[in-house]
Amino acid sequence: MEIEFVGAAQCVTGSKHIVRTDHATLLLDCGLAQGRRRESFELNAHLGLDARSIDAVILSHAHIDHSGALPILVKNGFDGPIYATPATRDLCAVMLEDAANIQISDARYVNKVIERDQVDMDAVEPLYTEADVVRVLERIVSVPYHRRIYVGKGVHLTFLDAGHVLGSAVTVLDVEGTKKNERLIFTGDLGRRNMPILRDPETPPGATTLISESTYGDRLHRPIEEMEGELAAVLKRTYDRGGKVIIPSFSLERAQEVIFVLKKLQAKGLMPKMPCYVDSPLTVKITDIFKLHPECYDEETRALVTSSSSPFDFEDLRYVSEKEDSKALSSSGEPSIVISASGMCEAGRVLHHLKAGIESEKNTVMLVGFQAQHTLGRRIVERRKRVKIFGVERDLRAEVVVMNGFSAHADQDDLVSFAKGCRDQGELRKVMLVHGESGALGALRSKLGEASFDDVTIPARGDRVRFGQ
Repeated sequence: MEIEFVGAAQCVTGSKHIVRTDHATLLLDCGLAQGRRRESFELNAHLGLDARSIDAVILSHAHIDHSGALPILVKNGFDGPIYATPATRDLCAVMLEDAANIQISDARYVNKVIERDQVDMDAVEPLYTEADVVRVLERIVSVPYHRRIYVGKGVHLTFLDAGHVLGSAVTVLDVEGTKKNERLIFTGDLGRRNMPILRDPETPPGATTLISESTYGDRLHRPIEEMEGELAAVLKRTYDRGGKVIIPSFSLERAQEVIFVLKKLQAKGLMPKMPCYVDSPLTVKITDIFKLHPECYDEETRALVTSSSSPFDFEDLRYVSEKEDSKALSSSGEPSIVISASGMCEAGRVLHHLKAGIESEKNTVMLVGFQAQHTLGRRIVERRKRVKIFGVERDLRAEVVVMNGFSAHADQDDLVSFAKGCRDQGELRKVMLVHGESGALGALRSKLGEASFDDVTIPARGDRVRFGQ
C-alpha cells in the first residue's frame, strides 16, 4: 500500500493525495492550487494525476484549495463517487458554482484590461463552467459523522469532526492489509479548540499512519478572546480617520466568525457607530447553509439559535448580493466595515474594494487568515510598497493589520496534541506532514521529534510513501 502526494506537498494549496491499495485507488481531496497565476493555472489544468484511474474521492471539506479542482477531475474522465459530509455537500453546491462564475467573470475583466491598456499579460481562460460543477454534485455521496461505510474492496471510511469549518472532517480509512489491517488518518485541515460556532476536533482511536496538515506548524495562536479588544481598537482608529476597514475573508467560516465577534463587540458597546457590509453573494448563501446544520454547532451557538438570536446578524449589519450595490459600496467614502471574498485576495469582489481603497491612508486592510506565497494577500501582509491589482500596480498606503488569532487552523500545540492523541489511542508508526510552507513543516517535524515521534516525513510533490505491513 502506498500514498502518492500530488498537491499541498511542501506547499499549502492544491490538496491531493492518492491512496493505493491492492484493490482500490482513492483520492483524498482535489483542491485548486493558488499563487503565481501562470504556475497555478498549469498545476490546475493538468492536475498531475490520471482521473480515470481514481475509484473514489474522499473530500475533507469544502474550501476551494481542497475541493475546487473536482470539476476539472470530472472533465478529465473521473466517474466514481465523491464522499463528503452533508454540510460539505451543501457548501460545495454554492462554492464550486461561485468558483466557476468568478473564473469566468475575472477572465472577462482581466482580458478587457489587457486589451484596453495593452498590459503585458497572457489572456486568461476559466478552468471550468457551471455545467462541470453540476456533474460534480451528481457524484457526491453524503456521509454523516461517525457512520462507517464501504468505499472500495478492503477499505472502509468513517468521518470524524475536524472542527475547522462547517462540515469539515478527519478522514479515517480502515484498510485490509496482507498481514495486518491498517488505520490511515488524514486530518484535512484541523481546527482549533474553544473556537466560536463549531465543535472541537475529534481524535480517532486506533491510528497506524497519520497524514497531518501543518499550516501553522511553526507558531502559536493567541486566544480568540484577545482578538476582540484588538479588533475594537482597529475599528476605532479607522473610524476616527474617516476610513474603511476592508476585511478580505474566506466566505466559509472566517466571515461567520468575524461577524460573530462583531456582534459581541456591538452588544458590549465597543464598536463605533459604523455600518458593516458583507459584500459577497457566496457568504450570504453560506450563512444560510450554516442555519441548516446545527449538528455542527457547539453548545453556545446552538443555544443562540434556539433562543432565536441569530449568531450571524446584528444592528447595522447588511448583506450585499447585487452587483450594483457592491459598486456603490466600493465608491462610497463613508466610514464602514467591508467583509468580502476572497480570503487571499486572488479573486472576487474584494479586489474592487482594494483597488478603490488601498491607496488611501485613511483605510485599513485587515487580514484574518493564512495568506499563501505569491498571492496578493501575502504581498499585503508583507507590506509591499506597491501591489498589482487587476494587472495594474498601485501604492499600498492603507494601514495593514494581521490578526491570525481568527484562524480556523490548528496551531503548533494543537497539531502536536492531535498526533499525541492518535498515538496514545493506537499504534501510530508513521507521520507525514503536508499542507505547509517549509518553515512550518520543519518546525513541526522538530517538535514532533522532541515528543518522541521517530518516523516523521515531509513528502514532496510526486513522492510515493509506502505504509502498512
